[in-house]
Amino acid sequence: MALAFDEYGRPFIIIKEQEQKTRLRGIEAHKANISAGKAVARILRTSLGPKGMDKMLQSPDGDVTITNDGATILEQMDVNNQIAKLMVELSRSQDYEIGDGTTGVVVMAGALLEQAERLVERGIHPIRIAEGYEMASRIAVEHLEHIAQKFDFGPTNIEPLVQTCMTTLSSKIVNRCKRLLAEISVKAVLSVADLERKDVNLEMIKVEGKVGGKLEDTELIYGITVDKDMSHPQMPKQIEDAKIAILTCPFEPPKPKTKHKVEIDTVEKFQTLRQQEQKYFDDMVQKCKDVGTTLVICQWGFDDEANHLLMHRNLPAVRWVGGVELELIAIATGGRIVPRFQELTPEKLGKAGLVREKSFGTTKDKMLYIEHCANSRAVTIFIRGGNKMMIEETKRSIHDALCVARNLIRNNSIVYGGGSAEISCSIAVEAGADKYPGVEQYAIRAFADALDSVPMALAENSGLQPIETLSAVKSQQIKENNSHFGIDCNDVGTNDMREQYVFETLIGKQQQILLATQVVKMILKIDDVISPSDY
Repeated sequence: MALAFDEYGRPFIIIKEQEQKTRLRGIEAHKANISAGKAVARILRTSLGPKGMDKMLQSPDGDVTITNDGATILEQMDVNNQIAKLMVELSRSQDYEIGDGTTGVVVMAGALLEQAERLVERGIHPIRIAEGYEMASRIAVEHLEHIAQKFDFGPTNIEPLVQTCMTTLSSKIVNRCKRLLAEISVKAVLSVADLERKDVNLEMIKVEGKVGGKLEDTELIYGITVDKDMSHPQMPKQIEDAKIAILTCPFEPPKPKTKHKVEIDTVEKFQTLRQQEQKYFDDMVQKCKDVGTTLVICQWGFDDEANHLLMHRNLPAVRWVGGVELELIAIATGGRIVPRFQELTPEKLGKAGLVREKSFGTTKDKMLYIEHCANSRAVTIFIRGGNKMMIEETKRSIHDALCVARNLIRNNSIVYGGGSAEISCSIAVEAGADKYPGVEQYAIRAFADALDSVPMALAENSGLQPIETLSAVKSQQIKENNSHFGIDCNDVGTNDMREQYVFETLIGKQQQILLATQVVKMILKIDDVISPSDY
């Protein structure tokens, strides 16, 4: 413990239990922080691009996740170092805001840290490096605006949206079906989008999956699927022009809230009680019939007796439907959720063109499809796949594609992918460095070198010669003054990303550069790390 005395001779403690804490300061702290950030970036570097590798992560309770999505890899990894946690946060914020580009943003931050390390070793002050990076990121973001292109799409012309979603899906495990999945994603987004307000509510798109079948069987349902079946096996399996009562009250006789005991000492009393119960059920079913209901969806269960009565009265019913699903059904069918039988009126019924029960394979798995709804602004993407991991990864891939389509509806500017935007920015930043006289010039040049790391990683993962390929593309861009040339990862035979239809959203790219720069600035400003020592 470090004791010190003030001018009146009173003792005070500077740092409590100092000998139990480890402390890094100055250049050592910078180096430790940078190497932690680089270590995380190195893990993700190999999973960038269409030929990127997948990672397999096992959780403590034995669940296995196989994924290519940067945000998911970092979420599942058990990261202990504080700086590495910043990288996890970085990837997460890119995922929340844009939904795509979660791997690229970490690779970019790692490259910036690597360049910063060299500059720190040369004796340049970290704050000057951070300022230089800030200037360079401004140049890069402005240059992206300059090379971006707008394209028009409408409900009839969805090809540009599909092409951009296909670029996102090409780096995932589902890339053999990317055309089908991209079309499904775009149609789903357009059916829930408000094109005047340029707004998309992704909560209206439900992504469901069921093991079995093949990936090509994935379908888009203009309606809702519920993982339930009719409560009685003899109820009709298909109802057309259904009028749906959505109930949150149990289909059973009311129970007194207080503690009670019913004493029955004669057969007559028992009969009376039974008849009373049956009358309750009769009234409930009759109430539903009176308002014109043809299907009851209930949040709670009901007795076998109620089930039997519903069956006799030809009123199909579904029980134990979850709250979220009830809300989606209410939105889709235009119905109201009814909490008490007394409040049931014809206006509160939802309408659907077709309700059908569908069974899968030999497993007796059944699902309920509610289609052709009055308000088709709630849709379901139903995924099939060989195993659970495949379905989970497809869900993540579809989420990325949905986010890309949403971003394009918000802002229809695109830049070309395949590393072409990064190479173009790198050339622009390099050229802009000469305008700044101070030490920052070194940092701006380092930023330009760091931008090259993304195309370099793309080339490396595709099995090409990284430096050779990158310098060839860079010289081609400078010679022809054309920012469409990128890394030919799929070996198509052309470097022109416009011909290969490799597009990325402008806001996604800008966000990547801004977020990576912010995090790197933050890491560079830390010069003293005090942490509790390991016991």
